[in-house]
Amino acid sequence: MGSTDKSGQKNEELLKLRDAALQLGISFPTIKQWIYKKRIHSVKTAGGHHRIPLSEVDRLLFRTRGRTESERKLLTRRVSGRNQLVGRIQAVRISGLMAEVEISIGGQQITSIITSRSAREMQLKPGQTAAALIKATEVMILRV
Repeated sequence: MGSTDKSGQKNEELLKLRDAALQLGISFPTIKQWIYKKRIHSVKTAGGHHRIPLSEVDRLLFRTRGRTESERKLLTRRVSGRNQLVGRIQAVRISGLMAEVEISIGGQQITSIITSRSAREMQLKPGQTAAALIKATEVMILRV
């Protein structure tokens, strides 16, 4: 996770290029090209190496989950609900029959209460990519 600097500002977690590319489902050369074309923001280390902020990976997650628009639709449209928000699982708290799943989507937090059995069956863990499916007043979790 990120840390806090002397001024109290939160430092964001930075990923190595290979890790960011893996999470985005793209190749290492592609992420390098994206950096050079300014399609993705990177931070240079003191040694001159590029690092990708976690927020940049989160911003691009949905767009890179399939190579074409139809592939992306197949990944998320396996149910009738259209209000699907892709993000990263921040926390999974299981207690008795219920589980609380917290997902970070574009810097916003969405929390869903699901059965502990569902959370275990989907093997939900912090750091994984997941989608929140919003229907009326309910939010369901879908592992992607």
